[in-house]
Amino acid sequence: MILHTFGWAIVTEIDEGKIIDVYPARVKFRGFGEENNTEGYVKVSQFLKDNVNELLTEAED
Repeated sequence: MILHTFGWAIVTEIDEGKIIDVYPARVKFRGFGEENNTEGYVKVSQFLKDNVNELLTEAED
């Protein structure tokens, strides 16, 4: 959301299921709808729940 505020997005190029490039790009788009934001918040929360121990270990190293 912060990136969109300033007219930027992160582009991910995928080929046959593998990420081949990631880079920033200028965009006119300025955000997502409420439904998309809610879905994204749920997915981020699930990721944190599933990975909290590993994230804490990485932060402590």
